[in-house]
Amino acid sequence: MHKHEGIKNKGLGVCGWILLFLSFLLMVITFPISIWMCLKIIKEYERAVVFRLGRIQADKAKGPGLILILPCIDVFVKVDLRTVTCNIPPQEILTRDSVTTQVDGVVYYRIYSAVSAVANVNDVHQATFLLAQTTLRNVLGTRTLSQILAGREEIAHSIQTLLDDATELWGIRVARVEIKDVRIPVQLQRSMAAEAEATREARAKVLAAEGEMNASKALKSASMVLAESPAALQLRYLQTLATVATEKNSTIVFPLPINMLEGIDGITYDNHKKVPNRA
Repeated sequence: MHKHEGIKNKGLGVCGWILLFLSFLLMVITFPISIWMCLKIIKEYERAVVFRLGRIQADKAKGPGLILILPCIDVFVKVDLRTVTCNIPPQEILTRDSVTTQVDGVVYYRIYSAVSAVANVNDVHQATFLLAQTTLRNVLGTRTLSQILAGREEIAHSIQTLLDDATELWGIRVARVEIKDVRIPVQLQRSMAAEAEATREARAKVLAAEGEMNASKALKSASMVLAESPAALQLRYLQTLATVATEKNSTIVFPLPINMLEGIDGITYDNHKKVPNRA
């Protein structure tokens, strides 16, 4: 059984029993009119904490359904057990690396003990709201800006654990904490963008240099292969020209070595002499 701080199970005493008897007597005398005032309906998602002569009647709240409230001596407080959404407004935070930023978030929590929520804190929702703001500032103040931007889930889990431990005596169970937005100054945004752009350019130059090195090694190997067969060089030359002609419809004029025609139709270099014209 959950122990509620400040709640003591004591008897009503002689005066209490006398008042209880008078209350029953009044309810009987005014019946059936009194029945409409004494019967209360508690909804499925609600619980009723009943105070009898100023003391909580039981360690467990009543409901849902019909409950009986005695006239003059009983007072009850309804508690909603549904999940509550608590929006944390933007908090101005100084991070560990001395950067001013604004962070907002949202907390989802629910009341699991209606008696603790009524008896141990004045306004449980306001107390949870203020505690969530303070916890958000305290946790983010120990992190750098890069840690805040990269580790939102870890930070949210830390805040949830701290809130859950702090609100246990209030009958609160924190279901989820989310960091919605991190706002940083415009000047810092420009600096971060310039830094990221410089990093990308440096990485691109490194990749280009590695590509040139690999290409040069491949060209060296290709040149060694082509040096072993001169005909292969000529075929590569023709292949390159065919590729250029395919991309653009244009006329290409290129020199053709005579020795490439050797062996074709019996034409040799010696046959390319002038033949005298016959009369």
